[in-house]
Amino acid sequence: MKKILLLPIILNFAFTSELTILQLSGVKAQVENEEVLIQREIHSDCIKFAMEPELFWGEDFAKKEVSNNCKKTFITSKGMVQPINYNDKVKTVGELEVLEFIKTKYNKSVNNYALVDTRPKSWYETGTIPTAINIPFDELEEDELFMDLYLENLKKLGIKKQKDTYNFDNAKTIIVFCNGAWCKQSHVALDRLIEMGYPQEKLFWYRGGIHSWNSMSFTIIKPKE
Repeated sequence: MKKILLLPIILNFAFTSELTILQLSGVKAQVENEEVLIQREIHSDCIKFAMEPELFWGEDFAKKEVSNNCKKTFITSKGMVQPINYNDKVKTVGELEVLEFIKTKYNKSVNNYALVDTRPKSWYETGTIPTAINIPFDELEEDELFMDLYLENLKKLGIKKQKDTYNFDNAKTIIVFCNGAWCKQSHVALDRLIEMGYPQEKLFWYRGGIHSWNSMSFTIIKPKE
C-alpha cells in the first residue's frame, strides 16, 4: 500500500524538479528571427549577501544595505486583486509553467500554441515576455467599426467566424496574461473567449503576469513592431 501511495509523489517530485531546472538552464526561443535566451537575469551583487530575514522586511521590503542591483520598485496601489483560479476548467499557471510552455509547446508548433499578452498595445510595447503576441482584451469584442482588427485577432488564435457562429476546430492552446495578480484585463479576455465558445481545456491563465515575471528577474523584451 505504501509503495502505491509513494509512486505519485515520486513522479510529481520528478516533474517539479524538471520545471525547477528551467530557471537555471534558461529556455531558448525564436523571436522575430532572432534567438532569445529566457532566463533569470540576476546581478552578481545579488548573490553576494546572505539570505537573512532582516534584509527583506524594511518599509520598502528591502533594507538600504541591499545593493540597488538587487532591488526593484513596484506600484502597489493599483488594480483589484484577482482570485487564484478563474474557474474549475481553466488552469492557473506560474512562471515555470510558462517557461515549459515556451520550451516544449510554442517552440515546436507556433501554429497550435500561443502566449498571449492581453494588455493594450502601448503597454505591450514597453516590454513583454519573449514569444508573446499582443491581443488586447478590448479587441476581443466584436465592433462593426473595427471588424478587420477583430477578425485578425481571431485568426491569431485559430478561430474562424462563420456568420453568427465561431469555428474552433483549429483553436490554439494559449496562456493569457496581463500586468499582474491585480490586473483584470486577462480575466476579461478569458470571459470573452469563453462566451464565444472557446474550448476551456485549451485556455491557461498566468495570473502573476508581467509584475510577477519581472519580480523574478526573468527576461523581458521590447517588440520591434
